[in-house]
Amino acid sequence: MKLVKESFGPSYKEVEIGNIAILAKDKPLRLDCGRDISSFPLAYQTYGKLNTDKSNALLLCHGLTGDQYVAGIHPVTGKPGWWESLVGPGKIFDTNLYFIICSNVLGGCLGSFGPKSINPETGQPYNLDFPVITIADMVRAQKLLMDDLGVEQIFAIIGGSMGGMLTLEWAAKYPDMVYAAVPIATSARHTAQNIAFHEIGRQAIMADPDWCKGSYINENKFPAKGLAVARMTAHVTYLSENALHRKFGRQLQDRKAVSYGFEADFQVESYLRHQGYSFVERFDPNAYLYITRAMDYFDLAAEYDGVLANAFVGSKTNFCLISFTSDWLFPTIEAKNITYALNGSAAKVSFVEVTTDKGHDAFLLDEPEFIATIGGFISGVAKQRGLL
Repeated sequence: MKLVKESFGPSYKEVEIGNIAILAKDKPLRLDCGRDISSFPLAYQTYGKLNTDKSNALLLCHGLTGDQYVAGIHPVTGKPGWWESLVGPGKIFDTNLYFIICSNVLGGCLGSFGPKSINPETGQPYNLDFPVITIADMVRAQKLLMDDLGVEQIFAIIGGSMGGMLTLEWAAKYPDMVYAAVPIATSARHTAQNIAFHEIGRQAIMADPDWCKGSYINENKFPAKGLAVARMTAHVTYLSENALHRKFGRQLQDRKAVSYGFEADFQVESYLRHQGYSFVERFDPNAYLYITRAMDYFDLAAEYDGVLANAFVGSKTNFCLISFTSDWLFPTIEAKNITYALNGSAAKVSFVEVTTDKGHDAFLLDEPEFIATIGGFISGVAKQRGLL
């Protein structure tokens, strides 16, 4: 373990990050943009132990604004990890049975190589000199991490949203390594609508005068307002109209009548402002630009003559696709299209659409049907694998 300090938010609060692997020390990693990177850090967390035959590794892939702290206490927020309810002794991802790995993606901001990493040639943060990355680049970096950890076979890879894209990329590029894959609330490529929402967020960040053309760290500034608006916009897409109405309706925030002004009259406004301004304390604005761009560029079929089924020809991986009825960011048709492609390549696949009004973020919430689905699938393939 290597302890390093990372700074966060407008105050540049420093926290210690553990489990840093230095990768590509002997041979550079070629990125899709054509640039090479070497001896770069990738931060990760592990839970449980790798068994003697190294057959119980389970890789969890985080979403756009997630990180490696899937369980335990997050060092920046002080809150439980993003899948704390599913990871631990006796839980769905049982740490008594599985060796669970979660890495902060390449381009991230919690210890992994990203835009705020120091460029050894200048002694300053890379900022916008950081290479543009792709989902495939992130997976290649994770593959190097698996090599570093001595993991030759992965029992299961599971991820929602961007994590689902990583899961699909893993299954397509390294099929012999992946016994089971669970892509959740995701797609094989970003739609025009998805790209549009990301562009709004990026433009909000870049329009903030404290962004300083990406060099805000050098200027000891921070585009908090732009990043907060980007988060607010994105957060709306993670919810559903029914969920917003159920939680907030048109209820006023700490008042009995409207103010006839532009303060947060409505509870939903106050909620979004809280989401935005709490986000800026834990995420790097340039990392947001780079990671959203990586999602925009993702188009798995494009590498296979435009035929998604070709990405999975000959695959022996066990797939379980999960979508949510109220997810309008990654609607069910996206999961069905992946399922059709897997069927077309004669892969082993099951598909479940979970009925919920919680929207895209349902995979992070207490959704009983989803938990039962993923738990049943993992238990079933674990028995096939001889882990249960």
